Amino acid sequence: MTKEKSKTEKCTLEEIRCAITAIEDKKGEAIRVLDVRGKSSITDYIVLATGTSDPHVKALKSELDQALKEADVQLIGQDRTLGSGWLVVDAFDFMIHLQTSEMRDFYRLDQLWKDAAEVNF
Repeated sequence: MTKEKSKTEKCTLEEIRCAITAIEDKKGEAIRVLDVRGKSSITDYIVLATGTSDPHVKALKSELDQALKEADVQLIGQDRTLGSGWLVVDAFDFMIHLQTSEMRDFYRLDQLWKDAAEVNF
């Protein structure tokens, strides 16, 4: 691994840590970070978190937006459709999926990426 790649990866992990802290601050549940480098063509890490209801998912997203903005994390896209039970934030090197437990059980992203290594913070 080159110094530049290592520095970029360290920065990405710091940004993910910032996101996780924001989600934890709003009582997000079942938070997992999956390393999908070499498995996904669109991102390096996937963050999964569960909210207890649509309003809770909305609160998680609001806290996350504020924390990422304060950390100067550049987003390339985000889902603004409220009430679906699933919101996505795309920060290029990592994507955050905020879901209600019903959506998480139905779509089973944890299973989809079951061969990905879990990153512990």
